[in-house]
Amino acid sequence: MKNKNPVVHAWNFIFDHEVSPLRNIPDIAVRHYVLQGLGLMWAVSFSLAIGSYAFLAASIVGHALLIGAAAITVAVLSTAAAKPQVFARFSGRRHDGEHE
Repeated sequence: MKNKNPVVHAWNFIFDHEVSPLRNIPDIAVRHYVLQGLGLMWAVSFSLAIGSYAFLAASIVGHALLIGAAAITVAVLSTAAAKPQVFARFSGRRHDGEHE
């Protein structure tokens, strides 16, 4: 049964590795690292944006960081959906599953 709650759907789309486009990355460890990297990027972006609202120039920089973070997130999720093999080279394993 499909969940009709848009908040739950958005949450699952981003954070559930079996629902998000990151599901196309075959190595679960690489999926985890990519999601952790995105989480760190968003945490830094929001903290810089929220802390900079007192000054216009700093606010512009903060917004640029947020827009950049959104663009990077879209690029990573789109790449995971279209070409998951791009992330396979970072897994440290050969195509047969053994370490190199």
